[in-house]
Amino acid sequence: MRIGELSERTGTPRRLLRYYEEQGLIIANRSPNGYRDYDGFCVDRVMQIRGLLDAGLPTRIIKQILPCLDKPRIIHFPDATPEMLATLEQERDRMTERVNCLIRNRDAIAEYLDAVRGDGSPPSTDHTLEPSVPT
Repeated sequence: MRIGELSERTGTPRRLLRYYEEQGLIIANRSPNGYRDYDGFCVDRVMQIRGLLDAGLPTRIIKQILPCLDKPRIIHFPDATPEMLATLEQERDRMTERVNCLIRNRDAIAEYLDAVRGDGSPPSTDHTLEPSVPT
C-alpha cells in the first residue's frame, strides 16, 4: 500500500510515517517510480508505535523493543545492557502509574455521570479527578 493508504488506515499523518521510516521503526519498499510501498504488517506496526509513543516511550527505546513485540514472540535481545533494562523497568513502572491514574479518573467520571443522570443530586466530592502523572 502507498503512504496515503497507510496514513488513512492508521490515522497517522504522512509526515509522521516518513519520520518513523527515518528512525528505522517501519520499512517501506520502493517501487520503480520511487513511491513508498508498505505491506499490510505496517498497519499494526504503526499502531504499536503510536501506542508506545502515547505511553511516553522515546523512539530510540521503541526501535530496540519493536522486534520483541512481533508474533510469534521471539525475544532476542543480545545487546541488552543493565542500563537499558533499568530504563525499560522505569518506563514500565511509569506506565503502570499512568494506567492507575487513568483508571481512577475514569471511575470518578463514571460516578459523576451516574450521580448527574440519577436523581439529580450533586456528585460526591470524595472522587475528585487527579492530575495526570508527569511524563
